[in-house]
Amino acid sequence: MTLIEDTKSKHYEKPDFSKHANVAATAPAFFSVWDIHAYYGESYIVQGVSFTVHEGEILALLGRNGAGKTSTLRAVARLDNPRVTYGEIWLDHKPLHTMASFEASTAGIQLVPEDRRIIPGLTVEENLQLAQIAPPIGWSLDRIYELFPRLGERRKQEGVTLSGGEQQMLAIARALARDIKVLLLDEPYEGLAPVIVDEIEKTLNIIKEQGITTVIVEQNAIRALMLADRAVILDTGTVVFDGTAQEVLDNEELRAEYLAI
Repeated sequence: MTLIEDTKSKHYEKPDFSKHANVAATAPAFFSVWDIHAYYGESYIVQGVSFTVHEGEILALLGRNGAGKTSTLRAVARLDNPRVTYGEIWLDHKPLHTMASFEASTAGIQLVPEDRRIIPGLTVEENLQLAQIAPPIGWSLDRIYELFPRLGERRKQEGVTLSGGEQQMLAIARALARDIKVLLLDEPYEGLAPVIVDEIEKTLNIIKEQGITTVIVEQNAIRALMLADRAVILDTGTVVFDGTAQEVLDNEELRAEYLAI
């Protein structure tokens, strides 16, 4: 298999996805993760994770605490930690595994981290403008404010003084300000009231209608499953289920074993 650091010198044989349940075969994959392995220092965290996502699909990446969900998102976004040593990541025929994080972002990957990373001292609008300081530029500010009217109302307010839900909206809006193909969301519902979660979900469905592919990591697994088309469940850094979201909702034994719900 190919090492990430030496992708040109060795042949990489992709894993047999027939071993995974219910992988959609009706359309070519838009986004593919093939057998990635990643480490924090000497700690082996992501242990051969593989999955595919079709264009415009919402995939829920689920599992208990410590299952490797956030680490997988960070690896896919090509951040320095965890350190990916093995496997391939493809987006729309482009090999992300050969790219640094800024190059993956330019190719269309946008990660909204759990802590949202709103920049202190900048207004809502300045946070969005900063995201558009270099190409490729995505949605216009007018289009963003149409999707998030609250941000339009608070465009001159310092971003870090917004409510938690509004900060989450700003974090998603900042991703849309880039030319985005895949949105990676890490715990977007954390700390939010149910009514705000409803609003975020409506937004994600609108984003889906625009053809943007989404991978969502969320401890509120039921809400994520009700939103998603498909689900991948991780356990100790490996894939233990790959199928439709409805299958997980219908399978109480599976949920109890791997999601504790």
